[in-house]
Amino acid sequence: MPTPTHTLALVCDHLSDDLSGLSLRRWPLPPIGPADVRVQMHAVSLNFPDLLMTRGLYQFKPGLPYVPGMEGAGTVAEAGPDSGWQVGQAVLLGAKQGLLAEQVVMQGAALRPVPAGVAMDVAACLTVTGLTAWVALARLGGLARGETLLVHGARGGVGQACVQIGQHLGARVIATASQPARLAALADTGALTLPARGFRDAVLQATGGRGADVIADPVGGEVFDESLRCIAFGGRLLVLGFASGRIPVLDVNRPLIKGYSVVGVRAGEYGRRFPERGREHLAAVTRLAAAGVLRPAIGARYPLAGAREALAAMAARSVTGKIVVTLAGG
Repeated sequence: MPTPTHTLALVCDHLSDDLSGLSLRRWPLPPIGPADVRVQMHAVSLNFPDLLMTRGLYQFKPGLPYVPGMEGAGTVAEAGPDSGWQVGQAVLLGAKQGLLAEQVVMQGAALRPVPAGVAMDVAACLTVTGLTAWVALARLGGLARGETLLVHGARGGVGQACVQIGQHLGARVIATASQPARLAALADTGALTLPARGFRDAVLQATGGRGADVIADPVGGEVFDESLRCIAFGGRLLVLGFASGRIPVLDVNRPLIKGYSVVGVRAGEYGRRFPERGREHLAAVTRLAAAGVLRPAIGARYPLAGAREALAAMAARSVTGKIVVTLAGG
């Protein structure tokens, strides 16, 4: 069978607030080099940066046109002799863009094996959220056994990974979510669950007035503001994103007086700056997935033809858990 020169992909031709710049069309596939592989995609997990990039609101701004999609899983369809892979192997893919396509070409060194016993659609959800949570809590947050971890947006992808890793590290976890149904869904995690507004007093009561030692916040806005009122002396507030849409402002005398740290978390960039640590982090995520510690909950699945609707569902926050786009052949 001849090597294909094009693939079907979701393409962003222009930036827009309403996703009107996205369309499904043919996209060129580069020829594979000796160290490259061509992968038949099975599933692509959506992440909030995917949405922000289509609006030009993310720190990484790909040139137009481009194909969105940061992480996924697939099967090697063609392998260069120096790629280190063989046809038929199941692989994890991670990139800043380019994965919302039926097939992609990547360097073999950028791929990882799908953890044993993990389904392909679940594997597609592991890297971005799992890596963010691990770098935030284990590396930058220094979360220790017996400490109290407060996780906001705990039914989102990053939030649920923080709950799972926090419990694995031996912390007492308090989890917040914005809707009653999402709070109910957190009940089986063993975490203390609280609404996303008005949580301050309950956190202080649960910690004997001390406050949370570590706070993982992918929400920002009012949630960040209230978190400053229930963080422990010596605590670490981890900034993971601004899903609320508002970037909060902090008067720096407050962390001085209360003795806490505010730490920005960019897990992918951290790994690029410190490659050896980055490899350690990816190995940890794979190990935790194989052990069943990381268990991404998939809230909705869409076909590639419905990928724009999947991004719209993410924008509307109408799905609890991860959103996965399934591909032809998957």
